[in-house]
Amino acid sequence: MLNEPTIEKLKALRLDALCAAWAEQQKMPEIGQLSFDERLGLLVDAEHLARENKRLGRLLKEAKLRLGQACVEDIEYSAGRELDKAVVRQLATCRWVHEHHNIIITGMTGVGKTYVACALAQQACRKGYSSIYRRSSRLFDELSLARADGSYVRLLVKLARVDVLVIDDWGLSPPRDQERRDLLEVLEDRYGQRSTIMTSQLPTKKWHEHLADQTIADAILDRILSNAHRLVLKGPTRRPETNKEKKDTDR
Repeated sequence: MLNEPTIEKLKALRLDALCAAWAEQQKMPEIGQLSFDERLGLLVDAEHLARENKRLGRLLKEAKLRLGQACVEDIEYSAGRELDKAVVRQLATCRWVHEHHNIIITGMTGVGKTYVACALAQQACRKGYSSIYRRSSRLFDELSLARADGSYVRLLVKLARVDVLVIDDWGLSPPRDQERRDLLEVLEDRYGQRSTIMTSQLPTKKWHEHLADQTIADAILDRILSNAHRLVLKGPTRRPETNKEKKDTDR
């Protein structure tokens, strides 16, 4: 049996899960049939699992994904959607994050762009990478406020450090000059260093025209498209006609 000094030492070392697992072992009559190494392995597994779950919880909380329950296992692959399961399976390995590549997801409204983006960001969190989700309009508002209160550089540093930045619903309205410059600043800091997911109703061939300023457009597209995996979602809207029950049906 564990004595009080040992329990206190385990807690001081922040091995709470190991301590709890050891206490549970004492209640199991059959535990004596296991060797010391086997019992120790079970205790270490319990502590490791608890820490991994805690870390994942922290990463998901910080990510603030719009669809927090989105996951790659639940992405649907109906024929009309033209979404390649093999491509998604490869992206689920998160090698693209390790190699600092980007993902561009385009398609008409309601086809599930946000769900796929959040699912890939959630998968990155499960692999131990940090993520942040922002709708493009909110991101530009946040940058504008930061410029006004003097925290602009600090916010740029925060955005530059996150492993996966999701910019959702880009291109819904013509960008103002400062928004173009802000987007370039964000992408410049991340280019070749971190990964970005962007979703848009606009096909990528129209992005240059949408940005309007040729010089800035060239710079932005070079940094986001040159090393990007592109997913083009098709098919009818996947959103329910009524909002009486909100479910993640746009997978």
